[in-house]
Amino acid sequence: MTNVTNYRSLFILVKRLLDILLPYGTLYLSTSAYGVHWSDHYHMLGILGGFVFTAASQFYGTYENWRGRSMFESIKLVCKGWGATLTLLIILAFALKHSEDLSRFVFALWALLTLLTLFFFRYMSRQVLRYSFRQGLSTKKIAIAGGGGIGRYLIKLFRNAPCFGYVITGVYDDDPLLNAEYVHGIPVRGNLQQACADAQSGKFEEIYLCLPLGAEKNMVALLDQLSQTTTVVKYVPDLFAFDLLHAKVLDVKGLPIISLFDSPMSYPLFRILKRAEDILLSSLILLVIWPVMLIIAIGVKLSSPGPVFYRQTRIGWNGKPFTILKFRSMPVDLEKNSVIWGNASQKTTTTFGQFIRATSLDELPQFLNVLLGDMSIVGPRPERDIFIEKISQEVPRYMQRHMVKAGITGWAQVNGFRGDTSLKKRVEYDLYYISHWSVWFDMRIIFRTAFKGWMADTAGVPSVE
Repeated sequence: MTNVTNYRSLFILVKRLLDILLPYGTLYLSTSAYGVHWSDHYHMLGILGGFVFTAASQFYGTYENWRGRSMFESIKLVCKGWGATLTLLIILAFALKHSEDLSRFVFALWALLTLLTLFFFRYMSRQVLRYSFRQGLSTKKIAIAGGGGIGRYLIKLFRNAPCFGYVITGVYDDDPLLNAEYVHGIPVRGNLQQACADAQSGKFEEIYLCLPLGAEKNMVALLDQLSQTTTVVKYVPDLFAFDLLHAKVLDVKGLPIISLFDSPMSYPLFRILKRAEDILLSSLILLVIWPVMLIIAIGVKLSSPGPVFYRQTRIGWNGKPFTILKFRSMPVDLEKNSVIWGNASQKTTTTFGQFIRATSLDELPQFLNVLLGDMSIVGPRPERDIFIEKISQEVPRYMQRHMVKAGITGWAQVNGFRGDTSLKKRVEYDLYYISHWSVWFDMRIIFRTAFKGWMADTAGVPSVE
């Protein structure tokens, strides 16, 4: 156990040292490549760059919970840390009036070269980790207490992610039917009492308690005995009882609290950030597409009598109604006698209306909804108020889609769940988006929408227009 701990500590130590030294080294290379004299200003910039980046990485949690982190997550953390570093250094340079002493080209070259070098270092460190795990270095022996649903889920998770470096030594459960059996290829070593004995003898470093709800008595007795050992004990809540797979864990003055239904949009700062994103992007898009919208408006007016825009009440953020705008694709008063849910392809349209519905050009006025604040560019597609009560009774957690503003496009839509497709699947994708929102996630969805387009059924939950 001591050797394993030393390997882990050494890995983090080397990582910190390289994070300090790499910015200094890349700055020296940048000045040499451009033929700039290495002055005290560059010397100080390199030192500050390394130490500020390491401090920023510590702040963003780069050096914590590194086992199992994806390469994508590592790159995001590098970008956050290096972005914060550059921002602070630029502010300091102007505040201390040293900006004129530094070459802007060298600074830009240094910023890019350091970022690429850090990416390369993160990639190589992953390869080193994988090699060390294969050699048995820095691996961690763990045990699973509980062979039920959550225990089996954890086993599959760790076995499918070798970058964790975990070696599962065995499963422990009081169920006599599991005695001397295997759970996903992992032997059952005995009951919970045997787990305590094996922990005492040092057969594993960590034990994960995966007991179901209602096993409080067993949990208390188990913890009492495990407290007499040096084993690290981790408790895994029954994720399948309350669907906690995407819940958030909060710490309120030392008291852990699990937020079952939450979203980043519950924080004012993130709402402001998303609103700024919507205003900027919708303004830019409207500046580009206004000639197209003008042509469509003329086409609607010439194809049938009536208004250019179709207005309809939809339900948005916090369950509040708003008026959605679309280019009219149906004859006026078509819904006067009845309203039909779904079957968008069967609805009567004008000749021109059929074209703009098939290409989703009828959705373009919704960028005006975004600019006005009724909608967001990315979010769950809104449904009509007259259908909400029925849908919410049939589809679990449907109303949680309204924890964010409705969107023109969304995670469900770019994954093919649009038009008359599965409501449950759409809700599943929408809730995933809500709990994982970030500006980067929005850009990813917008990028996919731009390249895949809206060519298909009407986007969103089945609706009348």
